[in-house]
Amino acid sequence: MSKDYLIIHKKVLPDYFIKVTEVNQAMKEKKYPNISEAVKAVGISRSTYYKYKDYVFLPEESKFTKKAILSVDLIHLPGSLSGVLDILKNNKISILTISQSLPVNEIANVIISIDITEINISMNELIKELKVLKQVKDVKLIAFE
Repeated sequence: MSKDYLIIHKKVLPDYFIKVTEVNQAMKEKKYPNISEAVKAVGISRSTYYKYKDYVFLPEESKFTKKAILSVDLIHLPGSLSGVLDILKNNKISILTISQSLPVNEIANVIISIDITEINISMNELIKELKVLKQVKDVKLIAFE
């Protein structure tokens, strides 16, 4: 990755950086007819948006982010992994590797390396979607590349 970039937790950034990403997401989802409406809705000025729009983005929007690693704790039931794989497939995520542990106390840990080049939702939304499955006990994002 270029030395021009930093990875910074959003808790230490001014809120207008987060709002720039909210405007981008809202426009991507076509929630507003134009930028003026979107910036008004999230509470920043147009000038602030245009000043930072090319410099602030979520990791999954980065041109550098192509891979991620998920840790998924599954309840040991037939078909548990297939539900997870269906969600990945439905969101245009390619699987690179899968490593599953033996179940301990009826929970198996699965480490899944994925290609997120074509992902059609945010990583946060993906994790929420996976956690909704009854066979999924926990999901963690381990890494981005």
